[in-house]
Amino acid sequence: MIRRGVTALALMLAAMTLPSEAHDYKAGDLQIDHPWSRATVPTAKVAAGYLSIKNAGEEADRLVSVESEISERAEIHEMAVNAEGIMTMRPLSQGVEIPAGGSVSLEPGSYHLMFMELNAPPKEGERFSGTLHFEKAGSIDVEFAVEAMGAKASEGDHSGHGH
Repeated sequence: MIRRGVTALALMLAAMTLPSEAHDYKAGDLQIDHPWSRATVPTAKVAAGYLSIKNAGEEADRLVSVESEISERAEIHEMAVNAEGIMTMRPLSQGVEIPAGGSVSLEPGSYHLMFMELNAPPKEGERFSGTLHFEKAGSIDVEFAVEAMGAKASEGDHSGHGH
């Protein structure tokens, strides 16, 4: 009996000292899952940010703006293929709606955040802070985990919902 208690205590202490790979945040009915970015070259002027947002509420909400410590400006963007088959990127001045009971993924090749006029390039293995502003849920401070330059989805996300 004592041995089992000591083993359980040792496992709890070990779990408390391990760094957490996934990092999630909550704002009202919204859950923000694993904000991340890619490392950039030192001379880069822009970087992108990604995350997913789940809305457990009965009303839609909207991500209306974003700020970050690494950039002078930040915008919400969308990449899409136009009628001529050309990939285009445009800012979404109205933000992104998160439907009631639904979710939205900001991921490479789709909706994403653009950090512009970088103060410092994001470096792999580091984190930087940002603030997401929602129409109804208000503002929430998050940290973006910086992945490798070529990351297609967050390497640290093991949640299975494929950013």
